[in-house]
Amino acid sequence: MQSRRARRDDALDARVQVCSQSDVDGPPLQIRDRAARLLDDHFGRSKVPDALDVARPRQPRKQVAAAAREQGVLRLAVEAHRPKLSGARLPNGDLAGGSVILGMRAGLDLYANVRPIKLYEGVPHKVHGKFTQIWEPGMVDMTVLRENTEGLYHSLLRRSADRALGREEYTPPEMTFPGLEGEVAYDPRPISSKGTERLVRMGFEIAQTRNGAPSDGVSRVSCIDKSNVTRGCQLFRKVFDNVATSYPSIGTDHGYIDAFMQWLTRTPEYYDVVVLSNMFGDIATDLGAVLQGGMGMAASGNVGDHHAFFEPVHGSAPKHAGQNKVNPIASINSIQMMLDWLGRKNGEEGLVQVAQLIDDSVAEHLRDGKSLTYDLGGTATCSDVGQSISNILSSKLSEL
Repeated sequence: MQSRRARRDDALDARVQVCSQSDVDGPPLQIRDRAARLLDDHFGRSKVPDALDVARPRQPRKQVAAAAREQGVLRLAVEAHRPKLSGARLPNGDLAGGSVILGMRAGLDLYANVRPIKLYEGVPHKVHGKFTQIWEPGMVDMTVLRENTEGLYHSLLRRSADRALGREEYTPPEMTFPGLEGEVAYDPRPISSKGTERLVRMGFEIAQTRNGAPSDGVSRVSCIDKSNVTRGCQLFRKVFDNVATSYPSIGTDHGYIDAFMQWLTRTPEYYDVVVLSNMFGDIATDLGAVLQGGMGMAASGNVGDHHAFFEPVHGSAPKHAGQNKVNPIASINSIQMMLDWLGRKNGEEGLVQVAQLIDDSVAEHLRDGKSLTYDLGGTATCSDVGQSISNILSSKLSEL
């Protein structure tokens, strides 16, 4: 009979890719080394293939095709490092650096951007240039789902997918706006019942795996929209309410996005799972990252029915290139999310268990607040933090 560890390693044969800007010396390379080493040391399954070298936005079709062959992909920060490439645009005006990530999101139909917002003990908040404890650990622990293929970004996402898949590029139809004069620019904001239904359903499914909101332990999904103003949000809320009837044991809650931005900071302990449309979710989750200590702590997953890729939310921070100072925890927690997703999708409880051990290892490392990177008020290096978490994980794995 196979040992538990052997079964866990076999489960990781479900192909996993680790991709980063491997030809550029900078924070993504440093973080990639920590992330890849964690996978190699403990599972012996990581790889950094040229086919997914996201430093080359001119090859989105090859990258999306390669990603489509995988179940789980770990993608590290993608932005142009070299000054001459920073802000580079395609002939149609789209930013060149976004072609890969947006092409993967839309081309692989990764309709849910999943953003855990969790504050670990030992993590301070930087406000007014000082590090202090504002929110309490244990009182910030929610999962936010942002719709990832529709809404205000739909046209850009569609164009990116078209380029990646070799299709004719989509152009929104011409529209007129009575009463406006001079040059007018616009972006359609389509929201569909199908797109909303699958996002909301995933939100309820995730709520069933959690322990409820920190304040009261109630399993709850909150629908955040602007349904008092926009028709798209009215449809979003109607679909939310319809889906909710299939989950009678899960509580529901409604709010408007402008009010939610206050509640998120004043009473984060009330929230368990939150679902939002694309742009609202984009903005709200970046504010949520402040509650957990900043972008260096913010992991995410882009999840569909058949594929997913996982990434730290932060950018590539070229100003810190070669300094070994950036925080690797967002990338490590993205690995944690990837293993949890692979385990649940494939019925491999061993992977789910390992994912929990990674989360426990991060929490244990942070608890005393002594080994923190610069963004959390410390002086530890990227390597210091990555090695510490890896050592803790090794100890936990040896006990299995």
